[in-house]
Amino acid sequence: MGKPIAVSGGRSPRSPTAGGAGASGKTTGQCLTFLLLLAAVAFPTVVLYRAVDRRHYSYRSLRSDLNASAMLSDSDWLSEAAAPDTVELRLDKILQEASMEDKTVILTTLNSAWARPGSVVDLFIESFRIGIGTRVLLNHLVIITLDPKAYERCLLLHTHCFPLATEGIDFSGEEYFMSNGYLEMMWRRIDFLRTILEMGYSFIFTDVDIMWFRNPLPNFYSDIDFQTACDHFFGNSTDLGNRANGGFNYVKSNNRSIEFYKYWYSSREKFPGHHDQDVFNTIKYDPFVTEIGLTMRFLSTAFFGGLCEPSRDLNKVCTMHANCCIGLESKLHDLRIMLDNWRDFMSLPHNMKNSGIVSWRVPQNCRTSILGCLLSVLLRSSEPHHFDCFSGEEGFLISAIRFYHPAYKMSNTYAKIHNHQFLCISEQQTRTED
Repeated sequence: MGKPIAVSGGRSPRSPTAGGAGASGKTTGQCLTFLLLLAAVAFPTVVLYRAVDRRHYSYRSLRSDLNASAMLSDSDWLSEAAAPDTVELRLDKILQEASMEDKTVILTTLNSAWARPGSVVDLFIESFRIGIGTRVLLNHLVIITLDPKAYERCLLLHTHCFPLATEGIDFSGEEYFMSNGYLEMMWRRIDFLRTILEMGYSFIFTDVDIMWFRNPLPNFYSDIDFQTACDHFFGNSTDLGNRANGGFNYVKSNNRSIEFYKYWYSSREKFPGHHDQDVFNTIKYDPFVTEIGLTMRFLSTAFFGGLCEPSRDLNKVCTMHANCCIGLESKLHDLRIMLDNWRDFMSLPHNMKNSGIVSWRVPQNCRTSILGCLLSVLLRSSEPHHFDCFSGEEGFLISAIRFYHPAYKMSNTYAKIHNHQFLCISEQQTRTED
């Protein structure tokens, strides 16, 4: 028998199979390395994307629950948005997401007339973005939408949107000052804000035609139940004679504020056909307010101004309201100028901001819209109307008009207009009576 053949001093030759396995191992290693590198790059990107997506579109994940307005008819939107068994749960979820640590939220209401591209809501959100310390407050803003188109537009613009429907009432159009639709919308708002308080949330309510230029929180009073901006502020925050404006309030949730909002809403029956703001300016004197222990302050127009009485110092102003202004186009015109004024101010070097170089160039169109409003109200009614007439510091013809019940005449100069006859009010505020 011959001996096995031995290969001395050398390695055993590789078989084709062994050689293939080595090449495959090398290729697999390269693939694993590539995949690891890809994962290292992709994972942070995915995490960042999801974080951004969650921040900006968290509410869109609720569309299947809340109604995907773009896909629903008006009747479907109404039935879904007004379903009593789910509305409060949905609302509470959004309020939880938006609230500050002390359960305070910022609220505004929006209908489709003011939600169109380039309309008031765009200017409103823009003011938060260019204001001082206001951009972060957008995280706490909840937009209450009153119709399907407003809801759809809100979802494109903002994180926290809530659909609020009122069966049998269409709030989608532009509601003219003191029209029936306008009054219904204002009183619906008061009732809804009472619900927010009952849910345990404090709120800053802001009309959408208010521009936010500074964080207002440092300028609120501490431990006060109800604080409101003014059309006209007479220098003392406790003076009930200040002419409050319902478009900007800071209200703390407690038993006193809840009882006050219930009383405010029920008072509409005593004053049919009257604005919630005018009713407030009457019931603020009521002994009931003292009985429930509600504390109240009126905010200075130096910080919370408007076209009725502008904040004169741009170094102090927090908000500016397009009040004393009638008509969407007039508001848009003057609000755009207001934002331009602010940009001009912010572009100044720090040492020139106190120079007074930049001041408000408004009101413009809003100044003349008041007269048109007055005439339109008179043409709709044969009843006499009493109203407050304030002349602006620059001697404008009329800068503010407030209609109120004849039984509650204010001490300010007033005019009486009867049987549709209108006599022009002079700049000197003389009493004009027919």
